[in-house]
Parts: sequence; C-alpha cells; structure tokens
Amino acid sequence: MRNTSVLAVLALSISAPALAEEWSFSVEPYVLGASITGDAGLGRVSGAPVDVDFSRILETLDMAAMVHFEAHSRNGWGFALDYGFMDLSDDIFGSRGGVLDARVRQGTLEGLLIRQSDIPAYSLEYFAGFRWWDNDVDVLIDPAILPGDSTRKVDASWIDLIVGARWTQPINDRWLARVKGDIGGFGVESDFTASLALSAIYEFSDRYALDLQYKALWVDYEDGNRGQSGYFSYDTVTHGPIVGFQFNF
Repeated sequence: MRNTSVLAVLALSISAPALAEEWSFSVEPYVLGASITGDAGLGRVSGAPVDVDFSRILETLDMAAMVHFEAHSRNGWGFALDYGFMDLSDDIFGSRGGVLDARVRQGTLEGLLIRQSDIPAYSLEYFAGFRWWDNDVDVLIDPAILPGDSTRKVDASWIDLIVGARWTQPINDRWLARVKGDIGGFGVESDFTASLALSAIYEFSDRYALDLQYKALWVDYEDGNRGQSGYFSYDTVTHGPIVGFQFNF
C-alpha cells in the first residue's frame, strides 16, 4: 500500500507540470459603464419605456460583481465563463404623492466552448454555448398610486443558446484589436439575443493586460400572458464601455 501511494505521488508530480504547460488561463475582473434602453412589461403594465443611463445606475446601485475567466489548451480547444450581477433599488414619487419602491436584481452567466482556427497572421475563434439570465423584480406601490394589491413581483430566469466568433489582430508588440459577436435565442426562450464587443488590449507583459471595450447586449424576452399577473417582458439593449484587467497564467 505504501509503495502504491509513493508511485501515485510521483506520477502526480510528473504529470502536473506537463498539464500546466498544456493549458493557459486568464482571469479578468472588469467594470461596465452600462446604459439600458428599450421597454419592459410587468403584470398589467406592458411596453413601459426603459431608458437608464450610467449616472442613474450609479445612483441606484446597491451591489455589482463582474468577472471573466478563460482556459485554453494547446490543441486549440478552450472554454470561457463570464458573470455579471447588478442589484438596483430606487424610490419613485408619483404625481398623486405616492411612492413606488422598486428593486431589480439582474444577473447574466455565459458559458462557452471555444475552438481556435489555425491561422498564423491573426486569431480567429468560434464558440457555442449558453447565456443564462436571472432577473428578480420587486415593486411596492403606495395605494395613492394604485389601490388594492400594492405588491408586484416577478422572478424570471431563462437560458439562451448562442453561437459566435472572436477575431484578434496584433497591432504592434503591445496592442491588440479584437472583435467579438454572437447571436442566439432562436425562439427557444428569448425570441432574440445578441452581443457585439469591440476591444483594444494593451499587454504590459505576458501576465498582465489592460482590456478596453465597448459592448452592446440585446435581448427580447416575453413570458406569461400580457395583462395578467406574472407577465414579464424585457426588450432592451445594455451598452457601454468596459475596463478590465487581465491576469494570465
């Protein structure tokens, strides 16, 4: 038994460096200067305009977290995970003196399987995966605004399948240009979802890089019967600059 344990430890010590050489990893925390435009529906209210700029989001933001992770193998395959979360709350004063207290918790998680093409001059990657949306909306309406039941709540979570590509072109020894886009939904959950990101990446070294992006994310989702309790629709585009810092190892 002791000999078997020794052999297992030796095998692990030999294979671990080889495994590390086969894979590369990247972790990138980032901040998004988001603005949201479009329209939404909640219960009996449908087609309500949504137009929230970044300064308004900052005023109502309670908590946020955003991080991107990638792993790539030398055989050309890889995967990526991206998670963003915002918790917003606000008090809105009505024309009749009532107060509407609204809280929105929005999270998105992307999981992608990546395949890199063997092109020497630039990097072209294809990917397929999912985008998981998790939206919780709580609204408390003062009776001065709407008599009767003053509580509205919707918990909406769904998964969209997506496909896309990412192109990366070196500009010089330090700068890279990158374009990434995807499309999905296909009526399975959302009628439509897509994203487009333009990036300029500055590499301080092999381990550290600054990622400057402008990204737009579209979604057109509807669930339930219009005008009924539990109805939820979300047809918006979230867009704005991104600043991230990459740690490569």
